[in-house]
Amino acid sequence: MEAETVSRVRARPVVVPMARPLRTASGSVTAAPLVLFDVVTAGGVTGRSYVFAYDAALLPALVSVAGELAPGLVGKPIAPGARMRELQARFRLAGLQGIAGMAVSGVETALWDALGHLTGLPVATLLGGEPTPLRAYDSYGMMDPDREEEALRGSVESGFRAIKIKIGYPDAARDVAVVRRVREIIGPGVDLMVDYNQSLTPQEARRRLGLLAEFGLYWVEEPVHADDLAGHAYLRRTTGARIQTGENWWFPAGCHAAITAGACDFAMFDLMKIGGFTGWTLAAGQAEAASLPVSSHLFVEASAHAMTVTPTADWVEHLDLAGAVVREPLRPVDGRVTARGPGLGISWDEDAVAAYTPRF
Repeated sequence: MEAETVSRVRARPVVVPMARPLRTASGSVTAAPLVLFDVVTAGGVTGRSYVFAYDAALLPALVSVAGELAPGLVGKPIAPGARMRELQARFRLAGLQGIAGMAVSGVETALWDALGHLTGLPVATLLGGEPTPLRAYDSYGMMDPDREEEALRGSVESGFRAIKIKIGYPDAARDVAVVRRVREIIGPGVDLMVDYNQSLTPQEARRRLGLLAEFGLYWVEEPVHADDLAGHAYLRRTTGARIQTGENWWFPAGCHAAITAGACDFAMFDLMKIGGFTGWTLAAGQAEAASLPVSSHLFVEASAHAMTVTPTADWVEHLDLAGAVVREPLRPVDGRVTARGPGLGISWDEDAVAAYTPRF
């Protein structure tokens, strides 16, 4: 039917304030550079999604690539899997890491949202699942636990049963002091994860993980460079720490490579990098076969849908990226998030979009 075909694809850059700035050992993000995608059908239905550029300098390139994708989509059915295969084929020679992969995943996710609005169903239901309350962890950056004690206690009191903090300070003693103080604040009954954001060498990571062993960490995330699969495997063998990685896997092939290398005890899928819902479901099958618990990275509104059809679903990350431009941000209830519909259950606050549109 005419209403089920693509009429227009739009990509818009915004730089939005973050309620909780993202301070990491590899750099800080105080405002979120996002690209908002709108896929409009011939019948006037709009599918929406967004991607996270990390650095505002990448926004013009992302918008440009998305614009180049549009002509190849216009007039074609709203069929996310079929359109994804076409887009992957287009970039086979250039590869899908980086900006091309981000743009492709953004379009694919918006197509799913459009399909949800056409059918009146949540994406979770279209994928074969159903909206379900999923346990979430509250995600913090590098911190001064004494200054943020009230926030940490508030997270626990609101129902979160897990907290993640970022470490990787120049002095290992500071890592230990921060972890010890956060553990004291949140208590023994709340799981604690740490994220090094790829900041250590394997040898230094081994030393620091030994210092942190007493705290019973749920996982240690990306202690070494994300591409250093051998380094992650080495740390698994030599430290006893439970290693989390995956937010930087590009499409299901990245998941396969890490599993083959024995690089992790947990998997973390990033919807923008794993290849949208199409890539996520393929990677989730690999994780199930390898008995890897899967958690989400960012994009809580969409990830809450994908996690409902993830056989080894573990935790949903709660970190608000787009709340300043989404009309009704998805908020946890008693430490859990539930997917909304139809589609992804998001719409833009156009006044906020206008206010946060950068000038290039």
